[in-house]
Formats: sequence, structure tokens, C-alpha cells
Amino acid sequence: MRFRAFVSYSHADAAIAQRLHRKIETYRLPGHLRADRDGESGDGRLGRIFRDREDLPAAGDLSESVKRALAGSQVLVVICSPDARESIWVAKEITLFRALHPARPVLAALVRGEPEEAFPAALLDGAEPLAADLRKQGDGWRLGFLKIIAGIADVPLDALVQRDAARRVRRVMAVTGGALAALLAMTGMTIFAIQSRNEAQHQQAEAEGLVEYMLTDLRSELKGVGRLDVMTKVNERAMDYYDDQADLSAMPAESLERRARILHAMGEDDETRGDLDRALAKFTEALRVTAALLARDPDNPDRIFGHAQSEYWVGRVHELRGQWRSALPRYQAYADAAEKLVAIDPDNPDFLMERGWSHLNLGILEFKRPSDNGQGSQGRRNFEQAIAWMEKAADERPDDPAILKEIGNAYAWLADGYFLTDDVNRYLTARQKELEAKQYWLRVDAKSTAAQYAVGKAKFAIAIGQRRLGRERTAQQLLKEANMILSRLVAIDPANKDWADMDRKIEYHQRRNREIEL
Repeated sequence: MRFRAFVSYSHADAAIAQRLHRKIETYRLPGHLRADRDGESGDGRLGRIFRDREDLPAAGDLSESVKRALAGSQVLVVICSPDARESIWVAKEITLFRALHPARPVLAALVRGEPEEAFPAALLDGAEPLAADLRKQGDGWRLGFLKIIAGIADVPLDALVQRDAARRVRRVMAVTGGALAALLAMTGMTIFAIQSRNEAQHQQAEAEGLVEYMLTDLRSELKGVGRLDVMTKVNERAMDYYDDQADLSAMPAESLERRARILHAMGEDDETRGDLDRALAKFTEALRVTAALLARDPDNPDRIFGHAQSEYWVGRVHELRGQWRSALPRYQAYADAAEKLVAIDPDNPDFLMERGWSHLNLGILEFKRPSDNGQGSQGRRNFEQAIAWMEKAADERPDDPAILKEIGNAYAWLADGYFLTDDVNRYLTARQKELEAKQYWLRVDAKSTAAQYAVGKAKFAIAIGQRRLGRERTAQQLLKEANMILSRLVAIDPANKDWADMDRKIEYHQRRNREIEL
């Protein structure tokens, strides 16, 4: 009998094994991912999943039944816990599956304990398993489960996450209209109908909390599925509510914090749409709010951090407008705030990243604005400092994909600086560092299409440098590798313009290289 996956687990984890088994068997792949997938039913379900305590016939021989199930399974899912690590049966199932199917995937689902105390030794004896951390402090159940599905079905994790977000958004949007109306009514009631001051404050906090949810968490979900346009009306109604409360001194700190976060979110939406006038108005008001908060508690790192974001966004809009002189003091203020944060907590990776970003912003601005020396030396120094701070953050959080991505991007900017001065050797050194950071990012998050795209772009950039040095054969090999990555991505999503444009660019340079060789 054939099974799509075999779930191996300790008896102590029977409850979560049962839950996972049920969820996998009832999960349905999105329609665009179902075509020609072996073992799936027509409705997108993955097929039968083996879990011995449920699937064994009453009179069956355990050992022989398990062997047959392992032989007929395409994927092994190991539920990892300290009990699983001590289980001889889990170890035997892992060993046998790998002996029968050396090339088939093994997925580790961490449910309890740390990896070193939860992963069975047999699991680590050979190819490193694909891991999903179902613990609250890890991926959490929702993302961890989607990682397991992606591994079983061999589909991009990003596609499943987007589908999941879209389904959640549909459920939320079904009640959004009524919820927003209730919000405004609730807010009015706090003025006229509630006699108790404490109760009024409680109701106001709930109302503002609903607004914040709509403009932060809901906004993130809509952004994930490309539907930020839905937020336009919500943004406008929320601003009407806050515009009536211009006296910041009378507002509690919690309300001010919410207002600032909402203004940041709305400003980002405006900036994404290219409406820089509206974006600047939102960020300028947010700057006024966070300045008021900071004045109340100037040594509070949360207040410093919040105000730093306002300084950054105002500077960002000025930069996009080409207003270098207006952007510079805002970016410098952001850098000063980041320096204060690191002084308060030198080992905090989030604060270290803020320091890195602040130097990166100053470096980019230096490259864009007219410079006295024309060589961008100050810009490169800022890029080098950005890299140094980001690598300190990576020392504290070595497997954080976001940090690895930003380190790679900083090296890319540094490389561009050397390219402008025709220093090809230093350009290639920086590009190689960029590639290493992005390859590490891909190893950490193997299913990430963004990481795959970044690696492909980095290989292409190195190929261009190799051509400048006359190394056509090396360049051609790198272009071939980049083309394989981009072609695969375009096949996944032909509508992605960035992927398609990069793929065409790589193919153009491949043709040029072949012409040179001829």
C-alpha cells in the first residue's frame, strides 16, 4: 500500500501526532499547485498518511506492517521531542526509511524541548532533515504546519503562506464592515453613555485596539495577498477618528503609541502607491506624536525606537523626492537614535540592526546626492559600518533570515560603490561576500523564493564583474547558474515582473558571452 507520508512519533506525543495526521490528510493544496502531482486526489488532498496506531489492521504484525508502510511512503515526518529522542522505535523507523529511500525527504517537526535534546540521533545521521518548529517560541503551529505541507507536497512555502493569509483575510473582511461601524459607535458611546471614567477608558482602548488591528495585522495580511487597496476606506475612517484628538497632551501614552503605529502603517501604504504628499503628511504627524511621547520619557528605549522610525520615514520620503538637504538631518537624527539604543542595550540584535540601517541609509543618500569628491568614499565608509553592525547582530542571532538578507544587501551597495570607481577587484570581493550571505540565507530558509532570487541576482552581478576582467568562461558558468535559478522561479510564477525581467537580462548576457567566445 502507498502512503504520501509516514508519521513517526513517540507514544508520549500521540495526541499531537493524531492532530497533525488529521490536519495533513484534510489539507487541500491551492488549485494552481495541484497539476500532475503524484498521489493527490482531484480535490487537492495529499493522500493517505500512515500513523501506525490508527492504520494498522487489528491482526497485523506490527514490525512487518510498519516495514511495508515505510517502503510505500514518499516522505517521513518525525515528531521530535525528548521522548522521541529516547524511543528505539522512532530510531528504527528513521534508519529503515533512509535505507529504503536515501533520496526521499525527511521532515522534522519539533514539538517539545530544544533541538539538541529532541532530535533523535538517527535523524542527524546523514542528510540534514528539513525542520519545522511547531513550538510557540518557534514557527508556531500555523507556519510550522505549512512548512510540513510544503515539504510533503514539494511546493514553495511562500505560495502556501499567501493562500493561508488570503483565506484568513476573507474571513476577517466578512466582518470588517460591521466591525468598523461598531468601532465608531463605540467611540461615541464613551463620551455620552458611559458614566464611569475607568469603563470609558476601557471602551476607548478596545476601540483603538480594533483600529490598530485593522491597520497593522489586517494590513499585513492584505499586503501578503496584494490587496492593500481594500484598506483605503479603513484608513480614511480611522484618520477621521484621530484628527478629532489634536491635543496630544491630553491623550494617554497608550493612545499616542497606537496613533503613531497607525500613522506609520498608513504612510507606508501611501508611499507604496507613490503618493508621496500624503505619505509625508502621515509621517510628519507621526513625528509630532513620537516626539511628544519621547519628551515624556526620554530614556525609554521603546520611545526612542518609535521616534527613530518616524525620523527614518520622513527622511525616506524626502530622499524619494530628491530633496537631499531635507533628507540628511532626518537620517542623521535616526542614526543618533540608533546609537542611543545600542548604548542602552549593546547586545540587542534589533538595536544593532537599527544602527546598521542608519549607516546604510546615510551611505545610499551620499551616493545619490551631489558629492564634492565625486568618488563616494564617504558612502562606502557608511556601507562598511553598516555591514559591521549587521554582522554583530548576526553574531547574536546567526540564523535570522532577515539579518542575513540585509547583510547581503549592504555588501551589494558596497560593491556598487567600487563599481562606480572601476575598482573591479574590490567590487568582486564585495559581491562574493554578498553571495555568501544570501546563500546562507537560502540554507536557513530553503523554500524562500526571495532568497533564491537574491542568490540568482548575486551570481549575475559577479558574472558582470568577471566579464570586465576578461574571464568569459567563468562569467558564462555563473550566468548559467543564475539562469537556472531564475528560469525555475519564472516557471513558478510567470506573472512576477521582477523575476521575468532578471531572467531576460541574464539570457541577454549569455548570448553576448557566446558571441564573444565565437
